[in-house]
Amino acid sequence: MPDDIKRNNSVQRAEPISPAVLVIEDDPALLHSLAALFEAYGVHFVTARDGREGLEIFRRISPAVVLTDIIMPEQDGIGVIMEMRRERPGVKIIAMSGSGRCGKSDFLTVAKKLGADSVIHKPFDIDELVETINQHLKQGS
Repeated sequence: MPDDIKRNNSVQRAEPISPAVLVIEDDPALLHSLAALFEAYGVHFVTARDGREGLEIFRRISPAVVLTDIIMPEQDGIGVIMEMRRERPGVKIIAMSGSGRCGKSDFLTVAKKLGADSVIHKPFDIDELVETINQHLKQGS
């Protein structure tokens, strides 16, 4: 199990802390699964259902890591990445997508070129996702 992300089922804190990870995903089933995964590993996180809501939350809480889908309603992940990079160049951003090509490039390649620190292909390997988040949390501390 990664060093920073550890299983922790009974953590209670006296004061709220800023979530370490913002998860932006429009698929309710995947969002629920990611939330369960992060809860199991004791990751302090918050979720958003689309890019617009994700940007609103990002501006309020200033997370260390953002995990964002690319294809979403309201605002896509490419736009989200570009705005986050302009507003907070040091934030760690992980883009994820399961499909799609735009022209001759795939969406994750475009995301990487426009500012994502890492990319994850859906369906993703849980260990790979946890390790990627763990690495970015370490870099941010």
